[in-house]
Amino acid sequence: MHPDDLKSLFDQQAAGYDRQWEKTAPIRQCLQLLLEPLFAGLPEQAHVLCVGVGTGLEMAHLARRFPGWRFTALDPSGAMLEVSRQRAQAEGFAARCRFHEGYVEDLPAEAGFDAATCFLVSQFIVDVDARAAFFRGIASRLRPGGRLASSDLSADTASPEYAVLLQGWMAMMAGADVPAEALARMRHAYAHDVGVLPPERVEAILRAGGFALPVRFFQAGLIHAWVSQVAQAPGSVHSPIE
Repeated sequence: MHPDDLKSLFDQQAAGYDRQWEKTAPIRQCLQLLLEPLFAGLPEQAHVLCVGVGTGLEMAHLARRFPGWRFTALDPSGAMLEVSRQRAQAEGFAARCRFHEGYVEDLPAEAGFDAATCFLVSQFIVDVDARAAFFRGIASRLRPGGRLASSDLSADTASPEYAVLLQGWMAMMAGADVPAEALARMRHAYAHDVGVLPPERVEAILRAGGFALPVRFFQAGLIHAWVSQVAQAPGSVHSPIE
């Protein structure tokens, strides 16, 4: 899907996005529970980049748990970013946030962030080289040793196991009151517009993007999450995608 089309789609969904996915909240809550100790060693005044912040749920969770942290919320969808801004204002941590409508490459190039989150974002970059470049952009903006927590839809779509996972995933979505027409669009998107790759392939892309030792710390259905660290200085040679 073209970035402008994706931006338009999320602009349209922003107002009702959290309500639409409310019944799948246990997945997000479990991810947040496991993320918290992995980020707990960051400085008390850490600056965290939230790439594709969406409605700001993950940022709000971290802001509640770590009152000294600052955040840069980044999203190409102005409507989504506005929802995250309103959430930050309502919960009282907006003064610790900067909101930037755009993409990673629009941010200053210097390494100034202690950590980054990037949840269900890179899967929309179907070309693997472009996906690795996306992660390189994040790596170049992290301090040495900076951490990345990322999640994406991931599976070996050519395997018989994928058919079982997909059937269960769609049944779960139907049980969460996702409309039938939305489920049909989702199936089509997974096959054509989303880079659903095996976990090992995603890990190779992370390494090619400048991150070392991507460790899977979470799986729920098709969603996998990794924590990794900046491997080397930005601009240096990265390993090829395997």
